Amino acid sequence: MKRIIPAVVLFCSLSAVTADAADKVTVPSKAKCPVCGMFVAKYPDWTATARFKDGTTSYYDGPKDMFSHYFDTPRYTPGKRQSDIVALSVKEYYLLAPIDARAAFFVIGSDVSGPMGSELIPFSTEKDAASFKLDHKGKRILRFNEITPQTVKSLN
Repeated sequence: MKRIIPAVVLFCSLSAVTADAADKVTVPSKAKCPVCGMFVAKYPDWTATARFKDGTTSYYDGPKDMFSHYFDTPRYTPGKRQSDIVALSVKEYYLLAPIDARAAFFVIGSDVSGPMGSELIPFSTEKDAASFKLDHKGKRILRFNEITPQTVKSLN
């Protein structure tokens, strides 16, 4: 008996595999989050990163700590400034693939917790963020530039 796979399913499956393979973030096993000190590799589904213009990368156990570092870069990486950051990535909640943090939609106030408790849950589309917000009692959907130090503090 011949099995027929619908084109949509095949396309979605191949897209997810391609995105994951192309954008895989390998976290060094000894990498510690500069904000909380946790070993980031223990939480691969929540990985966030900041890449600096000197080629170094900071790894975080969630978007919340990435934002904490972003807002107070010299505190967590002495000698570096926010302007030294050339790329920020977060792990998309559904696809578990890295996406540009500056382009993401973040849900706050949901019933889903990250490794450090309340978290900013990242999505690549507003539609996915809205669906998640509804399903998980989220309070708001925010874009990168709408997140403030006060937003991050409210999650602690």
